[in-house]
Amino acid sequence: MYPRPRFRSFLATTLLATLASAAAPSVMADTPPQVTVYRCTDASGRVALRDSPCADGATQEVRNMLRPVDGTPLPPRASGPTAAVVDPPAPQVIVMRPPQPMYRCVRPDGSSYTSDSSEGNPRWVPLWTLGYGPARRGPSARVEAGDGRGSIEVDSSVDTRPRARGGYYGAGTWIRDECRQMPQGEVCSLLVNRREEIRRRFFNAQPTERSQLTNEEQTINTRLSQDCDR
Repeated sequence: MYPRPRFRSFLATTLLATLASAAAPSVMADTPPQVTVYRCTDASGRVALRDSPCADGATQEVRNMLRPVDGTPLPPRASGPTAAVVDPPAPQVIVMRPPQPMYRCVRPDGSSYTSDSSEGNPRWVPLWTLGYGPARRGPSARVEAGDGRGSIEVDSSVDTRPRARGGYYGAGTWIRDECRQMPQGEVCSLLVNRREEIRRRFFNAQPTERSQLTNEEQTINTRLSQDCDR
């Protein structure tokens, strides 16, 4: 059996009401909320905007406005990798020193040699080679005695210089060869030549001599690097 017309009308009305009530929250949710603003003008003409009705004696204008809605916040910006904090480099201290000097010394026979010291090799020489020696006896002088009994002979050359044991010809002293500083360019050339000589001698040298040559070459290399920039 089919339902009666009155019953069908009741079902249709109920269904529409149910659908309307279900759709109402969605519509309200989509409608932006409103806010009422009261514009009040007092007797002096001053205007004030309020969210409540104006006081007595003031002219009132009512306006409905949409309440501001915060927009969708922007997504946070992706931050790149944090750069590592690097400490500043420590200051470098450079100590400048003058090149190590080298001296050329001359022997008595005229030959020369090099030395890192300004004091030449010492040598023992007799004093007579330096002009020291026994004084020659001078002529004697005859002096008359005061009593008139005659004259006596007096030696007027008296040697007052000290004598070493064994006499002047056995004494001596130490003296050093004269040395003068060489120009730095000549020093560097001499070091390079000496290094080449060491390398030539190394292959034919005995093990003990090789060790000595190796140590000397290391010293020369250090000196060339510091003083000659080579």
